[in-house]
Amino acid sequence: MALFVDIEKKLGAFRLDVSFEAGRDVLALLGASGCGKSMTLKCIAGIERPDRGRIVLDGRVLFDSDKRIDLPPQKRRVGYLFQQYALFPNMTVEQNVACGVREKSERPARVAEMIKMMHLEGTEKKKPAQLSGGQQQRVALARILVNDPEALLLDEPFSALDAHLRFSLEQQVREVIESFGKTVLLVSHDRDEAFRIASHIAVMKDGRIETMGEKHAVFADPVTVSGARLTGCKNVAPARVLEDGRVFAEDWGLTLDVSGEPAGLTHIGIRMHDVVPCKDENETNAVLCAVAEEIENPFSVTVMLRPSEGATGLIGMELPKETWAAVRAEKVLVRLPEEAIITLKE
Repeated sequence: MALFVDIEKKLGAFRLDVSFEAGRDVLALLGASGCGKSMTLKCIAGIERPDRGRIVLDGRVLFDSDKRIDLPPQKRRVGYLFQQYALFPNMTVEQNVACGVREKSERPARVAEMIKMMHLEGTEKKKPAQLSGGQQQRVALARILVNDPEALLLDEPFSALDAHLRFSLEQQVREVIESFGKTVLLVSHDRDEAFRIASHIAVMKDGRIETMGEKHAVFADPVTVSGARLTGCKNVAPARVLEDGRVFAEDWGLTLDVSGEPAGLTHIGIRMHDVVPCKDENETNAVLCAVAEEIENPFSVTVMLRPSEGATGLIGMELPKETWAAVRAEKVLVRLPEEAIITLKE
């Protein structure tokens, strides 16, 4: 693997304890604010020092507490894109990018190359305050890439941008990452962003990695309750396994068949788009539900369903508007496909 990380660091009551390997692709660290994502990047970059552990990049030891190795940031060959880009406000675009070039003789050619690569022609003499948020991001990336780092660390790269700019800039960043061809770590709390950009995802909670793997596999089986919620599963309920192997979802008051391994589960989940209307009440996991609320989205409808009279929790179902219009009623028969039910642990 290109990057090996096994570190611990304590900050007050918070304890970071992460261990993972990343190849020459994109790994997203997905988690809520304060879970330790950014701290992990800072330890890799040398901005923060772990209490113990080891960090190895392409065979070079960046940090080893036992051997007392702790390379300074400038010797780690790691590019770090801060959330607010950290551009020098009194310098022009050219000067900001040139800061990343170690060899003075190479600066003019390397800066011109990066300006062209990042589509920043015409901004060379401008200062950061004269640039749009997207241009500032591209200048920051140019300053990092001009020195040919061995790994790229992106800390919430789109958090400082307006929503309408994110999609087009995300496309540009994906192109940069593809041409980079080395290890990239992306910190994000946005599951859609992480899914679009990364090939692998590590779900973090309270300083630890709960689930890690290829992105499709992680979304299909997030393993934990927090993993399910971080990957966008809105329907999660406490559950227990019955003697016949079926599962009873307590908040929904439902006994359901599941295709996953139920042993040891504490909850089950199902994504809203996997809840579907049906016509046959004898189908597996068919449930007659009362409609508690209808929420209109731009291109779909979210229908909140009460699955039983004593249910304390609702089940969300998301349908195209025309599909909902065809079945809309005070009570609707829906199915929770057993293959779509995710078995989870706390």
